[in-house]
Amino acid sequence: MSPARNRPVPPALLLERLAALYPEPRCELDFGSPLELLVATILSAQCTDVRVNQVTPALFRKYRSPADYLAAPATELEADIHSTGFFRNKTKNIQGACRRLLEEYHGEVPDTMDALLTLPGVARKTANVVLGNVFNKAEGIAVDTHVTRLSARLGLTEHADPVKIERDLMAAFPQEEWTSLSHRIILHGRRVCTARKPNCAGCVLNDVCPSAFAVG
Repeated sequence: MSPARNRPVPPALLLERLAALYPEPRCELDFGSPLELLVATILSAQCTDVRVNQVTPALFRKYRSPADYLAAPATELEADIHSTGFFRNKTKNIQGACRRLLEEYHGEVPDTMDALLTLPGVARKTANVVLGNVFNKAEGIAVDTHVTRLSARLGLTEHADPVKIERDLMAAFPQEEWTSLSHRIILHGRRVCTARKPNCAGCVLNDVCPSAFAVG
């Protein structure tokens, strides 16, 4: 049976099928501390997790605290993260965030949305990644390019703005699923529902996805 045009995928069904397909989703950025995940997530903007994970082992050995990042000349940190792209702006954000951690939070990454949003370079996506994966707090849903794309294709939102997309997803899914939902949608976007050529024939949601008409 073909999916009904313009009808969104039922949230409960999406949860069930993606959970079966990706039973143990996790953040694909490598980290060992809240600071490391904060830095890695800032680096992941306009960059793949694979590339970030190639850069961070040496970076995290060199810079172990907010003070270490601040002590380095900006040009040195820029060289260390150059391959992640937008390295000047990312250096400014990392050092700005570390300065605020030292000035306002005793050098520790805070565990609330409001506090994280005061850090340079941190918007809701980064804050949600840190809260969900370090502190096990679901205050929202991390909306990256994959979540943006799949939310539209699945009929879960009509918005393009990440904050509005997040609001729609939060209303549709139970809070305890928010962190794992983001991981599962990201995995599905990387492996099946890709940007250029979605594999609708191999998708577990093809019988209920409104976008399946357009490609299959």
